[in-house]
Amino acid sequence: MGSRGGAGADRLGFSSGQVIQEFGYGDDVDDDLRSGIEEIIGSELVDEDFDDVTDGVILWWRDDDGDLTDALVDVRAVLDEGGLIWVFTRKAGRSGHVGHNEIEEAATTAGLHATSTLAIAADWSATRLGTRSRGR
Repeated sequence: MGSRGGAGADRLGFSSGQVIQEFGYGDDVDDDLRSGIEEIIGSELVDEDFDDVTDGVILWWRDDDGDLTDALVDVRAVLDEGGLIWVFTRKAGRSGHVGHNEIEEAATTAGLHATSTLAIAADWSATRLGTRSRGR
């Protein structure tokens, strides 16, 4: 039964041993997806109060959560270079939906760019954000 959430989590690119920080947790998050991520990394997600560098971030975001650009600047500050940022937003037609253009605009302002979007859970879409680095 949990394989559906786990299968979605497999698509996020996280791996065993990584420290993944979660922002925007609420009553509406997808618990199967969270469990799938924790299964992959082999530990619990760390919360917003974690004060060390992380390998990746998941941000649950709804249209009434405030300023997305500010949130992205905050999550980027705790991220190790090259770390993954996933913004989970409600799918179109669901309460709290955030349009893709709004995500792209906030990401650009925060020095990031949206690289891909996928349907990750019943009510949630996931948008991967990358950093705009100069060369590799």
